[in-house]
Amino acid sequence: MPAKPAQEDDVHSKHGNYTPHPQPRLYTRPISNKHQQQQSLRIVPSKATASTTSQHAGAPSAPGIHDTLRANNGLTNPLVSSTTGSAQAHQLQSSHPLEQRLTAWRSTQDALKMQLLRRQFGIAEPVRRGMELKIAREGEWRPRMLGYGASVSSDILAGRDQEVGWEDVFVGDELRDVPDFHTEMEGRLKMNW
Repeated sequence: MPAKPAQEDDVHSKHGNYTPHPQPRLYTRPISNKHQQQQSLRIVPSKATASTTSQHAGAPSAPGIHDTLRANNGLTNPLVSSTTGSAQAHQLQSSHPLEQRLTAWRSTQDALKMQLLRRQFGIAEPVRRGMELKIAREGEWRPRMLGYGASVSSDILAGRDQEVGWEDVFVGDELRDVPDFHTEMEGRLKMNW
């Protein structure tokens, strides 16, 4: 059996005239911190709690149940400072750092799912799903008698069709006077002249 010829790389390296081909350099731009956070595969929302706490009303009560003591405390109400006398925008702080993470839980899970879909199937899949969700949310109308929960089609598209949360039961306007179906339909079709 004849011997196999030596590889070209071996021949060139023995004679000393072999120069490896330089690998093409890919241009990489610095990634901003915001862009890096969007592309991270974060399972739990980021820790965004305040480093200092102040004594304000704690976590908001459950929606749908009227709380007289906290009725005037809203996230958009300005706080009048007693030292300066000027109105400043004020956001209520939670008494527990876990509450802020729980409020961002669903959006973090949706961002993780879309990022995984993008990495697996490309940009077209998250864009398509986002368009389908937008069409489903804009196209479905539910009368107020049934409550303002999420629509069935948007729940199916978001993968939440088998979940039941407290938001599905306590919508928040149980104590409000709800118009009947016919009055609402006349207002929607502009027939209430």
